[in-house]
Amino acid sequence: MIVPEYSLMLDLRQVNDLPVVLEPNEDERRRLAGRFSITAINTMRAELRLTVDGEKVEAKGKLSAKIIQMCAISGEDFPVTISEPVALRFVPPLRGYQPDEEIELNADDCDEIEYEGTAFDLGEALAQTLALAIDPFAEGPNASNARIQHKLGGDVATGAFAALSALKNTDLKNRD
Repeated sequence: MIVPEYSLMLDLRQVNDLPVVLEPNEDERRRLAGRFSITAINTMRAELRLTVDGEKVEAKGKLSAKIIQMCAISGEDFPVTISEPVALRFVPPLRGYQPDEEIELNADDCDEIEYEGTAFDLGEALAQTLALAIDPFAEGPNASNARIQHKLGGDVATGAFAALSALKNTDLKNRD
């Protein structure tokens, strides 16, 4: 059995109109950072309002986090602040379709998370929300300097393409 890095099981029968605040502890944040391949999650907090509609539960609110991640260009760590709206719907499993049958989804269906029995994992859903908010190609403050130093992109007169272009020009001159 795989144990999630951050789990908060809620029973449908325990949901009320009170706001819910979730904050993973230091160990949970460390394990989530490892799962998401980032350096650290310094803070993570979600403030949600849960509403029940039959067997469906809607969770709406905001997820905030302060993370440290590696710059996609320079490789240096830099801080990132995340503020993400949360709009999730926990639903019982879909019934009455065959495994290979196509199911049409509309925009409202895309945020639905199925659960079995009477409990759903709000912690794992928030972990996935954070994962989707992290930009895997984020550039830190030294990205421009790293591009210049390592001659990455932009300057056509340098690098492998410049060498190929020079060969092409030489070849054309030899034909004349």
